[in-house]
Amino acid sequence: MKLTKSIAAIAMMATVLTAWAQEENIKNTEFNPVTTGVTSLSITPDARGASMGDLGAATDPDANSQFWNPSKYAFAYSSAGVSLSYTPWLRKIVNDIYLANLAGYYKIGSNDNQAVSASLRYFSLGEVLSNDAEGATLGTLNPFEMSVDLGYSRKLSEKFAMGVTLRYIYSDLGYSDMNTGDQTSSASAFAADLSGYYTTYPIIGRNECQWSIGFNLSNIGSKVSYNKGNDPAYLPANLKLGTAFTFPLADYNNLTLALDANKLLVPAKPRSADYENDQDYDDALQAWKDKSSISGIFDSFSDNFAKRITYSVGAEYAYDQKFFLRGGYYYESKYAGNRQYFGLGAGFALNVIKIDASYMIATAQNSPLDQTLRFTLSFDMDGIKGLFNGN
Repeated sequence: MKLTKSIAAIAMMATVLTAWAQEENIKNTEFNPVTTGVTSLSITPDARGASMGDLGAATDPDANSQFWNPSKYAFAYSSAGVSLSYTPWLRKIVNDIYLANLAGYYKIGSNDNQAVSASLRYFSLGEVLSNDAEGATLGTLNPFEMSVDLGYSRKLSEKFAMGVTLRYIYSDLGYSDMNTGDQTSSASAFAADLSGYYTTYPIIGRNECQWSIGFNLSNIGSKVSYNKGNDPAYLPANLKLGTAFTFPLADYNNLTLALDANKLLVPAKPRSADYENDQDYDDALQAWKDKSSISGIFDSFSDNFAKRITYSVGAEYAYDQKFFLRGGYYYESKYAGNRQYFGLGAGFALNVIKIDASYMIATAQNSPLDQTLRFTLSFDMDGIKGLFNGN
């Protein structure tokens, strides 16, 4: 049985990162966003990173570094931390799609130079009614995507650390029809991340500043398929590069400026408009399907390279590491998806708990991502120990 309109709507929602309205002349010429499977892996989970324009490759480590750059955990100030984030997704369209993310780390070893980390992501697509070809209701579906990963990071010097992460991914958009025997299966995949983080403390004038750079090569792994291997989809493999510079404004007042650049390491799907006949297009499409994930990484660098890079620029003001104000901007070319939006947010921290919130303001017209909210609750394990010890 073919996918129903309801399932098609799910797929459209899951790929909304690259699929809203464009000008007609762009559609007919150069507009060709990269599509992937398990698109929810690319959604920013935490409020801090989202409020700075979706960046975090080189910002100070926190409990959510597993998504941005796990190698930062080796430089974490606390011995352990845990965070829980919640994002109502596409709230302008529906009210039951959300992303929940649990992440944390623990420093190991006696030299304060190693850490283990883990995270669990759960992306719910809400409740969807399924219908047969005649429109009769067959029941409800509760599709979801999830991933669980485990990471290890270590300082290789006083200023540089690297990390590796292993990830299991499961996507249940499956559908079955007992009357016809048709079925679409769920999908699973394995992936790995490789990351690095360098930080130094230059003296500028009379002030000690902090300058950091970082990278994260993420979601390098197998393909996923919902149709018994007939329609494989690439994971959203990505290369993230970033830098951040922090300098003091006055006593207890710091300002951080940061910049990230992202490149999806996935080849664009062939467009029929680029071929003279159907046979040439079918051959190109089959070659795209047969291409391995590793080959796809290399091919992605020859496909309109400049237009495939997204940029994030952001700032964070911190007062005594207790109160935070943040802002940022995210830019993607109109030929690759046209995601363009501002992020705003704030945070408040005590010895034990930290609360962050962010709000997205899209600049592209009719963007379903406009007005997206995120909330993050973080716990400092050293602070909790201090409470039990009476400190």
